[in-house]
Amino acid sequence: MAASDAAQLKSAREDIKEILKTTYCHPIMVRLGWHDSGTYDKNIEEWPQRGGADGSLRFDPELSHGANAGLTNALKLIQPIKDKYPGITYADLFQLASATAIEEAGGPKLPMKYGRVDITAPEQCPPEGRLPDAGPRIPAEHLRDVFYRMGLDDKEIVALSGAHTLGRSRPDRSGWGKPETKYTKDGPGEPGGQSWTAEWLKFDNSYFKDIKEQRDQELLVLPTDAALFDDPSFKVYAEKYAEDQDAFFKDYAEAHAKLSNLGAKFDPPEGFSLDDDKGAAATDEKAVADPEPTVVAPEPTVAAPAPADATNGAGPQPEPFVAAKYSYKKRELSDTMKQKIRAEYEGLGGSPDKPMQSNYFLNIMIVIAGLAFLTSLVGN
Repeated sequence: MAASDAAQLKSAREDIKEILKTTYCHPIMVRLGWHDSGTYDKNIEEWPQRGGADGSLRFDPELSHGANAGLTNALKLIQPIKDKYPGITYADLFQLASATAIEEAGGPKLPMKYGRVDITAPEQCPPEGRLPDAGPRIPAEHLRDVFYRMGLDDKEIVALSGAHTLGRSRPDRSGWGKPETKYTKDGPGEPGGQSWTAEWLKFDNSYFKDIKEQRDQELLVLPTDAALFDDPSFKVYAEKYAEDQDAFFKDYAEAHAKLSNLGAKFDPPEGFSLDDDKGAAATDEKAVADPEPTVVAPEPTVAAPAPADATNGAGPQPEPFVAAKYSYKKRELSDTMKQKIRAEYEGLGGSPDKPMQSNYFLNIMIVIAGLAFLTSLVGN
């Protein structure tokens, strides 16, 4: 059973879209996902000590970190969705909300995957100090210290910085920005704050253009923003994104998806997508028999999770064992094969009047698979 139910995730995505339409909370949803995953430390192997996208931000010890000021408002918006869909994890929900906000604001389609496992206790939260600071003494060096620790490079640092095209900074939360500007005094949503761009609910490459031109004093430029055009390596990408929105969208989509996976523990280990018609069953690829004649170990298979409305959110149900799935599309074994199987069965101590123990059943099924493989070789 996957960590999250794919059908419930899809439904939750639609509910998030409705919240975005009515509350204009795109920026804080992006921040929610980022701050949950941005605590990852590549130098720590153990989960969850390594931090990352594990749902830890829902607990007070982490929520109270200075860099997370104001994110309690995001949790208040997202909690009813979690209550409605108990079959999904917080870790997946935070990243789903972040990705949906980007896409609904006009950004690129993000190659997201799901199946993140949640931590279970506040004691598992990462220590404070792993998230970036807006006004460090040496901005470029600070950005590299933080993002290199996560395993990200200069291109990804600049691309991810472009998400500041959304949102505002409020001095009462971060200590940065003006109380209000001509772009924020009337909302939408709660008025106030200072935005990086004029259309701060639209995802595009305006962030890079505005920093490069620096013509509008009403727009916010933090020290870490200015560093993107001051640092020679960062500047290569910042200049490129200011001129080419398609290039920015491509690199951003890849960097966002990578950030959302940092430190996560996935179940199934490879994760699953919601957009390839396989995500509706988190483990479809394992549950559906291969149409080609492939020898498989005759272990009980697990059916893909049914849609939430069919199972009331219950997990996947065991699929009845069907021998034909393991007989190369033949409905019946040949008489010769049946005799061989019977001989092996009796040789192991079984008979119609004396059922074998469960461990013998496994042995005989392995024998069946072996004989089927030999038969196919002889046929070929």
